Amino acid sequence: MQMHDILVVGSGIAGLSAAVTAKQKGARVVVATKSSVSVGNSVMAQGGMNVALGNASSDSVELHIEDTLKSSHNLADPKMVAKMCQGGIEAIEFLEQIGVPFSRINGARSPLKSIAQRKLGGASAIRACYAQDYTGLKILHTLLDRAINLDIPLLEGLFLLEIIKNSKGQACGGLFLNIESGETQALYAKKIIVATGGFGAIYAKNTNSKTSTGDGIAAIFRAGGELSNLEFVQFHPTTLKGSNILISESARGAGGYLVNSKGERFIDELTTRDIIAKAEFEQIIQGEKVYLDLRHIGKEKLETLMPQELKLIKQYAKVDATKELIEIEPAVHYTMGGVSVNENLEVVGLENCYCIGETSNANVHGANRLGGNSLLEALSFGVLGAKEALKNSDAKPMEQEINYRLPIKKGSDNFALFRVKKRLSTLLFEKVGIVRDEKSLSEALQELEALNIESLTIDDNPSNSTLLLELLELKNANILAKALIKSALWRKESRGSHIRSDYPNESKEFECNSKINI
Repeated sequence: MQMHDILVVGSGIAGLSAAVTAKQKGARVVVATKSSVSVGNSVMAQGGMNVALGNASSDSVELHIEDTLKSSHNLADPKMVAKMCQGGIEAIEFLEQIGVPFSRINGARSPLKSIAQRKLGGASAIRACYAQDYTGLKILHTLLDRAINLDIPLLEGLFLLEIIKNSKGQACGGLFLNIESGETQALYAKKIIVATGGFGAIYAKNTNSKTSTGDGIAAIFRAGGELSNLEFVQFHPTTLKGSNILISESARGAGGYLVNSKGERFIDELTTRDIIAKAEFEQIIQGEKVYLDLRHIGKEKLETLMPQELKLIKQYAKVDATKELIEIEPAVHYTMGGVSVNENLEVVGLENCYCIGETSNANVHGANRLGGNSLLEALSFGVLGAKEALKNSDAKPMEQEINYRLPIKKGSDNFALFRVKKRLSTLLFEKVGIVRDEKSLSEALQELEALNIESLTIDDNPSNSTLLLELLELKNANILAKALIKSALWRKESRGSHIRSDYPNESKEFECNSKINI
């Protein structure tokens, strides 16, 4: 039995930054990922990464902390926010060291001072470091190059089934489905770092990679970990109508307007996403269409700042954004809640398992995440998580046989899987969307229970393992959807991205994290 020092599950920016950090400190590291290493939400983070460098305006770490806490609606932990924001300088130095090609300011005195910055929503200063509108993609690819150069094993096509625990109840590995072969495979390590992303893809309309089905969150929950704040789901206000292709917040940062069918601006474009998404929702239910207007910015500036967005708009909306309005709608973009972790990023209730990035609730986003803080959290806490995981590495391997039964049964109706999956995603968007109430949430939970997803199986000997993967993802989605709805029912208030029409105000009683058992 091979025992690694660190098993990283997930190959986005959070996972790879942790893997590279641990390897550079001499650890034996292995990375396991469900898809290919270049697929996931990290590549879709276009706008930038918040770090208080002060290159384009007066800024400070203290101001960044203040903006983040304000956006969280009093739910973020000031100590954790300070860790994240203060870790930004180390994170950006790390990215400089490995060669991330940031956009630059000419004539600067040092590499850090030359990094270009832009303003994103909710920020009181120009703070987001960027690489045109390919920021996440360029960071990920540079991290991937570094991981390959360090000879870190990158095992693709491994779906996390369960966290393996030893006789002391400590995490000591992961049991995976090899998607290509359909067989199970175990990997053992002294410490595990889970960075599998959020669960936004379980909603019908979302900007996420299709791989973002909350698999790591569900596996940790089954192993005894605690979940919190799943009701805080962020809707991004600028996605292309119909396709839900994300148009980065940098479009508004560059001066883009939001207008309705009458050509009227109806909201401050650089306020926080929860406020903008709600304002758009109100326009749409009144019968208005909502548009992003970039025409006044100018073709040359747009082609310099956001070449990717212009191509996406042309490809998916058949619109020339330099000359025409772009019809948009809100769609699920980010999940603020997840696995509860302590100040060292270790999972509450599961020793030797660490959780980073969108998979975790590290108490840095609260009820609403600031644009530009997701990349910062992934990098800052990716580095920190690796450092913490390397301390006191004394986990032992399993002392008993692993028994896991895949949900395969002869004679099952394979087509039922797709009918149920479609209904779950639509149900969430319709009844657990931007605006919720007791009636819609209760109806959603009742219908979800009636779908009886726990008992679903597929026929034995499927032609490939795609059906099995779809079913396992659906079972994870079922766990998370129930927890989300129960949390939303419990939180009888409106706070940030959680908007209850029957409880429109914030309540001091609910100024705390939700923790729901399902």
